[in-house]
Amino acid sequence: MLLKRQSELNSLLEVTRAINKNASTPVLIQMLEVILQNYLQVGKFRFLMEKENNYACISKYGGTVEPVGALHRSCTTLSKIKSPESLAGNTDSILKNYDFFIPIYHKSKALAFALIGDFNTSGEMLSNDLNFIQTMINVIVVALENKKLFRERLQSERFQREMELAAEVQNMLIPLRMHKDNSVEIGARYLPHQNIGGDYYDFIRLNDHEFLWCIADVSGKGISAALLMANFQASLHAWAAVEDDLTNIVDRLNQKVVSNTQGERFITLFIAKYNEHTRKLNYINAGHNATILYSEGEAIPLKLGSTMIGAFDQLPFLNQGEIDIEPGSLLVNYTDGLLDFEPYGEKSWDEELLIDFVIKHGELSPDNFNQTLMNHLNISIKGKPIDDITLLTLRIF
Repeated sequence: MLLKRQSELNSLLEVTRAINKNASTPVLIQMLEVILQNYLQVGKFRFLMEKENNYACISKYGGTVEPVGALHRSCTTLSKIKSPESLAGNTDSILKNYDFFIPIYHKSKALAFALIGDFNTSGEMLSNDLNFIQTMINVIVVALENKKLFRERLQSERFQREMELAAEVQNMLIPLRMHKDNSVEIGARYLPHQNIGGDYYDFIRLNDHEFLWCIADVSGKGISAALLMANFQASLHAWAAVEDDLTNIVDRLNQKVVSNTQGERFITLFIAKYNEHTRKLNYINAGHNATILYSEGEAIPLKLGSTMIGAFDQLPFLNQGEIDIEPGSLLVNYTDGLLDFEPYGEKSWDEELLIDFVIKHGELSPDNFNQTLMNHLNISIKGKPIDDITLLTLRIF
């Protein structure tokens, strides 16, 4: 008995050393199998472990191998058993082929099940051997669970760092919150649903009498979306500096996004260029929420344009809108998060109600308009936003 106890302790010590050296899962399983086969003379073994709300058979030898699903279903019939149990006399088609069932629990949660068969040991050593097998499997299970938790922690830390980097990139891309000169006043709000979103806006003074602005929504989140956004901004500034025609700018932006993402991501955007001398506004709405133009007590959505960019090698259609701008006109640009609120009671909120709101409050300054709108959503609608919200509001004098 003393010699057997010493051998068991030595086996546990070897396994513990391997765990402390961060041995791989296959190495730990191989050590377990060697101990069971060579030391305890276990001729048949099945080891099922919980994995992502399911069970996987991570070790098996001896006899005809059964389907994992069938093994799991048979073991769950013994789910209330928490200590080694003899299977003698069991009528289950699978369990009757084994000698003992060994469960591994943490509190009330089953982490693993083991079946052992062709197991010949003396009656006086049986209880000791079964307890040792359960202890050995438990040590392995705890080690594998710790590996899993460590991987999850590293993944969580990498994800958090990625979000921080993406937020840093996006903060560098947001050009302004407020701006005012003789021809235009701008107020902007950006409210990410989480730390980092896919919304983007920009304002570019082209020359002393023309300016361009853009509001966009990049699909996806994280650093890849932020990098796509950065590349989009660089391309927009480059083409806006050399191209007079908005259709050419949007077409080239589409080609660039397709080239960078191979059609796996897309961008919706509204882009517009205003000439202070002619008071002409040219715009293209590429699959984005329609900018609302308020002038002299009326409001209209600007919808003419194209489909989202990045989805097609060649845009299926591309139309440019042109409209005369009266002094004092207000242009409300926004992303879809402004309309995507969780319902609250019988309150509703959609584009039609937003247009009514613009008509009612269209004489406010851009920044005051944005604040009044957000107050309205918080107090009157009371729903919670389910996506990023970006507002870019311009008053053209």
